[in-house]
Amino acid sequence: MADNKPHPEKPHSDKPRGGWLARFAPGVRKIVSRRSNETPDNLWVKDPDTGEMLYRSDLEAALWVTPSGRHMRLNAEQRLRYTFDDGQFEAIDTPDVPEDPLKFSDGKSYKDRLGAARKAAGRKDTMMIGFGEIDGTPAVVIVQDFSFMGGSLGTAAGEAFVAAAHAAIACEVPLVCFTAAGGARMQEGALSLMQMARSTLAVQELKAAQLPYVVVLTDPTTGGVTASYAMLGDVHLAEPGALIGFAGARVIESTIREKLPPGFQRAEYLQEKGMVDKVVARPDLPETLGAVLSMLMGGKRRAA
Repeated sequence: MADNKPHPEKPHSDKPRGGWLARFAPGVRKIVSRRSNETPDNLWVKDPDTGEMLYRSDLEAALWVTPSGRHMRLNAEQRLRYTFDDGQFEAIDTPDVPEDPLKFSDGKSYKDRLGAARKAAGRKDTMMIGFGEIDGTPAVVIVQDFSFMGGSLGTAAGEAFVAAAHAAIACEVPLVCFTAAGGARMQEGALSLMQMARSTLAVQELKAAQLPYVVVLTDPTTGGVTASYAMLGDVHLAEPGALIGFAGARVIESTIREKLPPGFQRAEYLQEKGMVDKVVARPDLPETLGAVLSMLMGGKRRAA
């Protein structure tokens, strides 16, 4: 394990608290709408629901939750910092795997696509693993980053999941998985589908060791990930509005030839149907996770 203990960003303002950020952070100012061509691209972020231009630093202080309540997607490092106490964690290296085993090309070689994704993300693949404490309870957390090739499940992601499970077992602590995926990675063919079975076996190892496995479903969680480790947790939490399902809504409608109900495949709808245990707003996730993990561990704090 290598030390990696960054701290979450804090808002830099001495103005009175107010506006939509009052419940997230003190000292922030009211956001005003501006046209995107009036400011640099990295200073303002567009609310996908309302079109309002939001000041980036204020949005970061709000953990990337917009005034409209949209929980915007996070990268893996942001997710780990927002989850662990004081943003402190130890990064666990993910295993190396053979690259481009099928020599796949879809107009652009898989090797080139991997290279571009790695350059943009600054890491090997979609998964990132950290070890630390969540509201005082030690845990291993694995995060799936949708920005890395749509969070697609390939051999690297499968190996990372197995490594995270084995780290949790070695430390005798729970495993928490934040899912975000568009499905299996087509460039790896059947090898990607095998990761569904491998990750399922890793979950069974956790259960054999009597260690909790908790899943936090984020937007979007679909395809083979939903059909495997995303739905094998002891407890399933979800962020508000997260898209969760296997096949897309249009595919389902064309198959059953019926109109789907409003909110179908969204976190709130799945909570009503019993597929999700609780929908939790992002600022409340660490406290909720800590309570769940402490309860499942019987109040014990086991760590190597």
